[in-house]
Amino acid sequence: MNKILLEVAGLSYSHSQSGAYALFLKRNDDNNCLPIIIGEAEAQSIAVALENIENKRPLTHDLFKTFASTFDINISEVVINRFKNGIFYSELHCVKDSEEYIIDARTSDAVAIAIRFKAPIFTNHQVMEEAGIVLDDADFGSDSKLDADADSDSDADFDISELEILLQNAIEDEDYAQASKLRDIINEKKNSI
Repeated sequence: MNKILLEVAGLSYSHSQSGAYALFLKRNDDNNCLPIIIGEAEAQSIAVALENIENKRPLTHDLFKTFASTFDINISEVVINRFKNGIFYSELHCVKDSEEYIIDARTSDAVAIAIRFKAPIFTNHQVMEEAGIVLDDADFGSDSKLDADADSDSDADFDISELEILLQNAIEDEDYAQASKLRDIINEKKNSI
């Protein structure tokens, strides 16, 4: 299989499906990307890992990483190997004692785990041809992440100290998607001073 390396370009609230998010995985050499619809819990887990937010208690994917690390299992890569009937299929490539094992996984879980293990995410040409889309450079932010939510514009009206209070409240409520958005707004405001 001719592998294509992907990187997480961002998360966006899905306006077409209530409670769902679109995860964008971008080819690292152009603007082709895979838009994958995922659930809120998985989006939150991915956002937490991307933003290095510490939880009071481990999320499921954190628990998986701790479990695997405890038993000397490493995730060497994630491969999105098929797209059939609108569903992406993925594999976790695990290594223990120099033996490789391949485990079937939901793509959203595989990505959340790959981020925690700092493992590369790959797909193939067939999946890119069947499900890939092309986004303009303007669709990708300066840090290669798409806006997490259109509602974040209303938060931009607050000053930095108010935003930091909202950020702390979001973290305490374990609303990591909102915390991620607020952190981005705070950083933008600080960089524009």
